[in-house]
Amino acid sequence: MQTSTIRLVGIDVDGTLVGTGGVIHPRVWETATRARERGIHLALCSGRPAFGLALEYARRLEANGWHIFQNGACILNLATSQSRSVPIPAHWVQTLIDQSRTNGEILELYGDTEYAVESTSAWAKDHADLLGVPLEPRPLDSLTQPIVRAQWMLSVKRAAEFTAIPHPGLEIAQSSSPLMSGTQFVGLTHEGVTKGRALRSIAAEYGLPLQNVMYIGDAGNDLSALRVAGHPIAMGNAEPAVKAAAGHTVDHVDRGGLAQALEMAIAS
Repeated sequence: MQTSTIRLVGIDVDGTLVGTGGVIHPRVWETATRARERGIHLALCSGRPAFGLALEYARRLEANGWHIFQNGACILNLATSQSRSVPIPAHWVQTLIDQSRTNGEILELYGDTEYAVESTSAWAKDHADLLGVPLEPRPLDSLTQPIVRAQWMLSVKRAAEFTAIPHPGLEIAQSSSPLMSGTQFVGLTHEGVTKGRALRSIAAEYGLPLQNVMYIGDAGNDLSALRVAGHPIAMGNAEPAVKAAAGHTVDHVDRGGLAQALEMAIAS
């Protein structure tokens, strides 16, 4: 079967794959199947961790391929279980824990396959539901795996205040979800860890130049990947900065924008 010029498509989750109410447009999976049949690799590129619903989505996109989790801190091959984790500096872990306990703001800490949150608030419960796991509060300092990502759940105002403060040694990325309106996720990874860097790594694993890579996203944490991909695509519901960074904008997530982008990849 004829292969496409685009050989790898990176796909964000919230606002790109998953729309309002956690619904995935019915055309997406059929179009994804046709894309794989044309020799196109499909890589989940999410801020979510490699468990729960995100892992299910990755398996359905490409069960034996490379996928990006934790905003690029975890690059996982589902066939071989190879993982490239980049822990955040240890002194920052303790600093963030202290800040959370002092300010009462919601902080989550993530290893490759587990996470900790101390909060029992509605936001913490809603986010556990979004991840597809039960909310089981535990001490933030109880994780045994290296901490690859920390994440705050903040109001829009507090997220702006937080990101304006220098955090040397850390990479900061904001994201949002249509399922948690009014909540800003502020993810913290080791400096230099981004979706863009991870996308470069996956392309190299497949032996593909970046001009043969498409990336589809909608939020600030997608900008680094959009800037390295040869075919950057913004969702119709994307933030203005994302649309500005993209070469093309497709329809809203709830109207099948992702399927539209995949059709473009198939036709390339």
